[in-house]
Amino acid sequence: VQLQASGGGSVQAGGSLRLSCAASGRTFSSYSMDWFRQAPGKEREFVAAISFNGRNTYYADSVKGRFTISRDNAKNTVYLQMNSLRPEDTAVYYCAASGIPTVTWEMKYMISWGKGTQVTVSS
Repeated sequence: VQLQASGGGSVQAGGSLRLSCAASGRTFSSYSMDWFRQAPGKEREFVAAISFNGRNTYYADSVKGRFTISRDNAKNTVYLQMNSLRPEDTAVYYCAASGIPTVTWEMKYMISWGKGTQVTVSS
């Protein structure tokens, strides 16, 4: 599956953005999907994950209650709604498809990555 993330931009603290990740191929609905992010000088970190059918989600503690992951299998798209953004959310955000059936936060299980989209939050 090929992935393309979009929707990044620059916002002030407290603002919102919605990222989208469009997937090619007819098997999108069989993959659990994840969002990761990488800030300058830092390692890539897990943000959120959603099961293949959208029934199960999992979030990093740092975004829990502010970010929401969702998916529309009819549109082959996964979303990340980001509210109450903080300067520390500034990063390049990546979507990824998982190669295992359960929701996971571990990068080693990701089998396909999209190009990142930049999110910049100013104070």
